[in-house]
Amino acid sequence: MSHMAVTTSKITAAQRQRILDQTEGHFLDFKAIEIQPGKLTRTIAAFANTTGGELYIGIDDDHSWRGFKIPEHANGHIQALEALFPLGQFFDYTFLLNVEADGYVLQVTVHKTPDIKTSSQGEVYIRRGAQNLPVRDAALDRLKLSKGVTSFETQTIDAPADVVENSAILLEFLIGVVPTAEPEPWLKKQLLLREGKPTVASVLVFAEEPQAILPKRCGIKIYRYETDEAEGTRDTLKFQPLSIDGPACAQVYAAVDKTIEIVEQISVVGKKGLESINYPKETLHEIITNAVLHRDYSVISDIHIRLFDNRIEVESPGILPGHVTSQNILSEQFARNGSIVRLVNKFPDAPNKDVGEGLNTAFESMRKLRLKEPEIFEADNSVVVFIRHERLASPEEAVLDYLDENEEINNRTARERSGITSENKMKEVFYRLRDRGLLEPVPGKKGSASSWRRPKRDSDAE
Repeated sequence: MSHMAVTTSKITAAQRQRILDQTEGHFLDFKAIEIQPGKLTRTIAAFANTTGGELYIGIDDDHSWRGFKIPEHANGHIQALEALFPLGQFFDYTFLLNVEADGYVLQVTVHKTPDIKTSSQGEVYIRRGAQNLPVRDAALDRLKLSKGVTSFETQTIDAPADVVENSAILLEFLIGVVPTAEPEPWLKKQLLLREGKPTVASVLVFAEEPQAILPKRCGIKIYRYETDEAEGTRDTLKFQPLSIDGPACAQVYAAVDKTIEIVEQISVVGKKGLESINYPKETLHEIITNAVLHRDYSVISDIHIRLFDNRIEVESPGILPGHVTSQNILSEQFARNGSIVRLVNKFPDAPNKDVGEGLNTAFESMRKLRLKEPEIFEADNSVVVFIRHERLASPEEAVLDYLDENEEINNRTARERSGITSENKMKEVFYRLRDRGLLEPVPGKKGSASSWRRPKRDSDAE
């Protein structure tokens, strides 16, 4: 294998700085030139087995540019990589050179592969945040299952290529791509244009009107029902459903803004008369983003956002992908639409900045306002998130309710039950209940092991 198979691109100082300013994470990793070639294969395998990504070899831990003196010095790295990950459809290698900087940096672009890739040691890895995690046993079986699923986003559409090639959205997007690229070669390199036809992913992210090209598959409908009943009816529908169209990134922001605008007009009867209701913007943003990026685009249906007097429902077409369930969704990741997620994340105003943390942010934001956490329900062919405007019980009530069925409670459990995030504030709740004679510390448990219980009466001790 010769380095001549790898192209070299000259980049500007501004482009070099754009790379160095990035933060390592789910889609990006930096390695120094001293990295052992075998260790590199872990990162490449992890990207390939998850959602793809980019690896730069020749950037130190302090984000300084220190590349190979000449391309030949990278031969050992390239040989190790190409033995397992040959140049072709899913892997691309490019030397980046800036005349003002030190040496050649090797840029490795990885796409999610249809098969499972292993490191040079034969281990399977997946990418989680900025880590490469080994996968074995049951987790490996789940990965094999997920790899067998073909994503609709990769299919081509019978539409002219110029719906994405000549899109103002793509042209503006390419300004930030390193190295600089022209639309058609870049789309082909990213597997977004095949045999002259755009893929579903390219249309959803870059076409100016995806809904005209993929009708009834990628719109968002917003409804306002003036009721708190379980179902909305024609009589309680305040106005005709609103349609939110446009490419994925802009569509998310437009849907969030319109939802907030309608919510701010809702008033309900409270203790002091008519009161406005309030939902955290972060919760609405993350849940709507999740619906747009992770819905099943093979299902002919729009996303439905229904606003009631006491709740918001966000219904996303398609069941939960892979091994994700409504019970583990906050801790597990599965990108049904890996290309869409990765491309949207590259926009300067990306709605999915913290990959994998969106729903956790949504839940945490509700707890901070002392509202009940969202509920996720999987229907026959859709996923519905219920965002209810219901207050949590007071912290005191939450503690006592827990002790109705349990012998004792510690600080961490009490925080989880009450929505309080501060350990010291939770202690104050315990002290108030103690002063009222409703709690006592569990004898013998102190410090981090301390717990509380209902006071033991003499009759209890007998």
